[in-house]
Amino acid sequence: MEYVSAFIVGGLICVAGQILMDTTKLTPARILVIFVTVGAVLGAFGIYDKLVDIGGAGATIPLPSFGNSLAKAAIQAVQEDGLLGAFTGGIKGAAGGITAAIFFGYLMACLFNPKTKE
Repeated sequence: MEYVSAFIVGGLICVAGQILMDTTKLTPARILVIFVTVGAVLGAFGIYDKLVDIGGAGATIPLPSFGNSLAKAAIQAVQEDGLLGAFTGGIKGAAGGITAAIFFGYLMACLFNPKTKE
């Protein structure tokens, strides 16, 4: 049942992105920003954690989860360090994921022959 709920939650997030691409003139970059912002806002209010409880990996892998992790880390850092934590918390909280993305992207570029679009 966990697989089904992950599929449904992740699928609904992807459907929302597809609807935005098909019905608006928003660029993919703007949709990316919207998803990260929505994840941060939902995370700040504790709503995204409930979605993760329901959807598991279906909610933790898509892009709003990145915004959620930024918000949670910033809130925790503000509680520990005060106002300075608002600026440093998100960076500390997302450093592992960003580092992994850069590392694996570089690894794939070394293993395969990347080409630019023409």
